[in-house]
Amino acid sequence: MIKTDILIIGAGLTGLTLAYLLRNSDRKVVITEARDRTGGRIYTKGGDDKTTVEMGATWLGSAHTKLRSLLKEINITSFKQKLGSKAIYEPNSMNPHQLVSLPKEQQESYRIAGGTMTLIDALADERGNADLLLNERVLKVTVRKETLIVETNKDSYEALKVVSTLPPKLLSDTIQISPMLPDPLTNILRSTHTWMGESIKFGLTYEDPFWQKDNSSGTLFSNVGPVNEMYDHSSKDGNRYALKGFLNNSYFSLSEEERLQMILDQLRKYYGEAVDNYLEYHEMVWADETYTYSPYTEHVLPHQHNGHAVFQASYFNNRFFVAGAETSQVSPGYMDGAVYSAQKVFEMIG
Repeated sequence: MIKTDILIIGAGLTGLTLAYLLRNSDRKVVITEARDRTGGRIYTKGGDDKTTVEMGATWLGSAHTKLRSLLKEINITSFKQKLGSKAIYEPNSMNPHQLVSLPKEQQESYRIAGGTMTLIDALADERGNADLLLNERVLKVTVRKETLIVETNKDSYEALKVVSTLPPKLLSDTIQISPMLPDPLTNILRSTHTWMGESIKFGLTYEDPFWQKDNSSGTLFSNVGPVNEMYDHSSKDGNRYALKGFLNNSYFSLSEEERLQMILDQLRKYYGEAVDNYLEYHEMVWADETYTYSPYTEHVLPHQHNGHAVFQASYFNNRFFVAGAETSQVSPGYMDGAVYSAQKVFEMIG
């Protein structure tokens, strides 16, 4: 059995930020991650000599001060999301799409230069002596008198403190905890909405940004679909071009090829045959990601229980903590909330 002071479940933004905050501590830290990659719901496709496309968390706002401070601290820059002054708007199937003016005072959003995984990679590099274990899924946590025993698909660990950064519903459904967590927490875990869980995201990369021409736009809002929203996803330096959008989640059961054809059929209405000259197509059906999403057994509203009071406490005599974006009372569900959650648990651990 491997002994550690702190075991962090999940190598997403919360888990890696917590490890980063603990980097100068003299305590031994282990991070277990079920996937074969870091990042969790941050997942950037492409990179190196290819255009990056975000399949997960993408944007931050000016109010996201915790995230922005972290980016500054580790010397990562962000840039404004290009919306333009116009957007393509498709109100219904009975009327043609229109090019409409966007509000001049629209709230600005930003993207991380080089892709959101730049942040994840930097945190992983700056985690100090923390052990990062991929392909290691936590199965059970058993509370002993002084420690917690964590059993994974590969090994067993004896920890003084355990921090789960999994989506609350996933924690409830996939990890056996003995003795059971208090009923108020258990009930909230089971009925907490998982951000991005129902999302279907796609990206198309191109050599020519045809949507940037006059009388066009890369910003799209459609009530017809299957693409509901879409945005210009070109790089900060403006020399790599992409469109990134969201599909109606009812299309999850189709094949990737079927979704691609439906997307292209829709985009031809706005841009013509130029859409067929794509370089790469990327997509992510988050409902298929078993290490993110667990189906609900009851009706759950969007953002339900995010930031709930039960997540703000520690359990088993200050030895077990529930962290993650959904648990944060500040910017719940966003990357900013994930960072805030890590900072809060860091303070609670002491």
